[in-house]
Formats: sequence, C-alpha cells, structure tokens
Amino acid sequence: MIELRNISKRFGEVLANDRVSFAVAPGTIHALVGENGAGKSTAMRIAYGFYSADSGDIVVEGQVRRFTSPQDAIALGIGMVHQHFMLVEPMTVAENIVLGTEPGNSLKLDVVGAVSRIRALSDELGLAIDPMARIEDLSVGQQQRVELLKALYRQARILILDEPTAVLSPQAVRDLFGILRRMREQGKTIVIVTHKLSEVLEISDEVTVMRDGKVVGNRPTAETNAAELARLMVGRDVLLRVVKPEGHPGKPVLAIRGLSLGAKNSEKRLDGVSFEVRAGEIVGIAGIEGNGQTELIDALAGLADSGAVSGTIELEGQDVEGLSVRQRRARGIAHVPEDRHRRGLLLDFDLAENSILGADDGPAVAAGPWHSWLKRDAIRRRTDKILKAFDVRPPDADLPARSLSGGNQQKLILGRELEESPKLLLVAQPTRGVDIGGIEFIHRRLVEMRDAGCAVLLVSSELEEVTALSDRLLVMRQGRIVGEVDPVRATPEEIGLLMTGGNAAA
Repeated sequence: MIELRNISKRFGEVLANDRVSFAVAPGTIHALVGENGAGKSTAMRIAYGFYSADSGDIVVEGQVRRFTSPQDAIALGIGMVHQHFMLVEPMTVAENIVLGTEPGNSLKLDVVGAVSRIRALSDELGLAIDPMARIEDLSVGQQQRVELLKALYRQARILILDEPTAVLSPQAVRDLFGILRRMREQGKTIVIVTHKLSEVLEISDEVTVMRDGKVVGNRPTAETNAAELARLMVGRDVLLRVVKPEGHPGKPVLAIRGLSLGAKNSEKRLDGVSFEVRAGEIVGIAGIEGNGQTELIDALAGLADSGAVSGTIELEGQDVEGLSVRQRRARGIAHVPEDRHRRGLLLDFDLAENSILGADDGPAVAAGPWHSWLKRDAIRRRTDKILKAFDVRPPDADLPARSLSGGNQQKLILGRELEESPKLLLVAQPTRGVDIGGIEFIHRRLVEMRDAGCAVLLVSSELEEVTALSDRLLVMRQGRIVGEVDPVRATPEEIGLLMTGGNAAA
C-alpha cells in the first residue's frame, strides 16, 4: 500500500534517516519501532509530506509519488495523527474536523451536512464522539478519536499514528486498539510509530525496527518477541524487568494528613488523603487517570491553589503547606511533572537554561545582589554534567529543548531534579513517551535514589511499572486512598478491583 525506498534525510550534521526502506501491506497494522531519536517520526513525516526527503522514493500503491506538502499526501488518502494533537481547543469537534476543507461555499458553511457525516463516521467505528462537543471539554483519549475522525473525514485509507498511546490511560489504549482492529477489518492500512513492545506484540501484523536512522530488522509479529525487538532497537540485550534490591526504609520524610482539595463545583478533587513516605522507599500510587493523582502531586509540589487546600503536609516534621514552589524546593522537594511540555520545560529555551529552572537563584549558578547575575561558566558545567550523566542526546547545551525527542527531554528533567539531591522526589508518569532503553535507565536511577536514602512518591498509569518499582502501593479512586496492597503479591485483578470500585472490567 505504501513503501519507502532508500529514504535519507539530514538536519544539519545529523543524519536522521539513512537509506530507510520498508513496505506496508494493504489492510494490515504495521508497527515502526525504535528508540527516541532513531528516525521513526522523521520517516513517517516524510511519508506524510511534512518533510521532503534528501533522496529516495515514496511509493503509494505501486507508483512513485512526490510530496511537497501534507496536502499532496492527503489527496492520495494518507492521514497522520501526530503525538501532540493539532486541535483548536475552544472550537467544536466538527469545526476542528472540517478546518481547511470547509463544506458549503464562501457565503455559508454547511455545518449540518458536516455534523451529519462526522456523526455517521463516529457511529461506524464506535468512536462515541459528539460532533458539537468542544475540544477543551474532551478527555485526552477522546481528543485522539477526534484526530482519527479528522483523517477519516478526508477519506484517508492509510493512517499513520505517531506514538498513539503516549498520553493514554490503559483503558483508553484498549479502546483505541479496538477501534484500530475495526478499521483494519474495513480495509484501512495503519502504521503505528511506537516504542512500547507489549503493544506492538498485541496489535500489529508486522514490525520494522529502526536504530540510529537505519532499518535494522523486519519481522512478522507472530515470529518475534519482546527480547528480540529490544535487542534490535538498542543494539544490546535490554533488561525488561526492574532489578530492585530489598529496601531499608528509615524515618518518615513526607507525612500528609487529611489532605483535601476543593473544586469550583464544590466537589472534592482530593478527599481526606493521608499517608507517609519514608526515607529509602518508593511509594507508588495506582489508579485510573483522573482520580486525583495529578491533583495530589500538584498539591505536594505547591502548584495547587493554596486557598482550596486543607489538611497538613509535613516534610521531616515541618509544615510546608503555606510555602511556595521555590521554598519547597529549597527544603528538598523535587518534582518530575507528568506533562513535561507544560510543567517541565521551556521549549524555546536552550538545554543550559532549562537545566537551572528552579535553581536559577542558587549560589551555584547565580551571584550578585539577590543572586540576579547568572554564572554562565558554572551553568555550562552543570548542564554538561547532567547531559553526560543522564545520556541526553544530542549532548549539546545550546540546542533548544524542543529539538530533543520526548525521552531525552524526560532525562533532562530527571537529571535537573536529581542534581539538587532532594529529600523527597515527586515523580509523575516518569516514562511516558520514553523508549525502552530510556525506561531501563530511568527505572535504575529511581531505584538508586531510593537506595541513597531519598523518599520517592511515584504516580504512574502503567500498572506494570508502578508495581515493579514500588515498595508499597496505594490505590486512588475518586480523590481518595481506597487501599494499600503489597506490590509483589497483589494481582492486577485485585488492584483493578480497587481502582474501579469493584468492576475490574470498567
């Protein structure tokens, strides 16, 4: 259906694609896997006309095609859903879908016709999307369905999905896979760009592996396994499980009692949450996304509206509830946010500037009255140290943060936070959008922090991750802690019952 032949693409001195070749059979789901920075997204953006290849050919249904823009690809029935959605939040679903291809004429937009067609498409695939709903009112999973509808509305027969599950909960992933299977049954051809091997093995018919800009393997999915794919991706054997020696927890570092957080509609986003995290232990929080985990981390980091927070938050016996984010950081609280773009980085700032966020007034990097003068040489040394220690690629302090892959952005944030030697580390979704080699690295560093005496509070929607890393596992539902389980002995079904209130299939 679509084939790339000897595609090469260079960005300055970086050879992103080096003679990339692979073919996708009609009516199949084809996975394209590799580490962050392997060249997967670049190859697919070339296939979509977003980039122009320096050399090589794109072949669609047996004919060589030349794309100068995505319009050319769309005209041939190719659609792409990007990792970061391209939707206008104040507008409705229908308005977003028809944007650029508005039905009707210059005098009148045929809204009724557009809504009718969109609703029919939604019903056909069981997407359950209201065309008149506003994007800002939809969940992340629903927004992704809108992106799918947008491509199908333009009559796409070939769909490229770039990291489609990076921001989805496990339930939303299951829903998405059901939709993709129905699309395959209808004859659509789908390419999934991902690094999650369990999902590759579950959903795809064939898999192509890239490493360092090159294709290094192609396998029918039924004839391979996670260990082989990981070896191809990274170029070495990869540990697919967390190695964690027995912990030796000490005194409580974090103690919260009756923590509640109100909302505008008078409902409580957090409702009487109480627990402790001791030095030298990882306490995990499991739960379906949207049940208060984000609000809990925000409240502890000082990002919640202080007027809406009640209860006590103590760090080593000292109340920190009234302190600002900066004051909490000075006391030893570090924070790796779940949304690295919104809360973790200034994307247009370079890596050196991002490496000192939250520490920019400290004596190590600033001098003069009120520490208002930055020490450029000290900042560069700090940045180079972080880039080397956390294997951030490319290790160029002058690059803007947006030029890094998602996994390398995450490693930069983790390195910045750990550079402060925190007493308490708040970590939310630590490996979201991170490749398998990066996941192994991040897990190892979190365990090392625990073993060095840091108290770690971990929130993850990946049940396998949170159970593997945690010494104690708490389960949240509707803003409350509804149980504590032994992460070694508890089964996924038992945890699922707590997460859903008794309906593990919900």
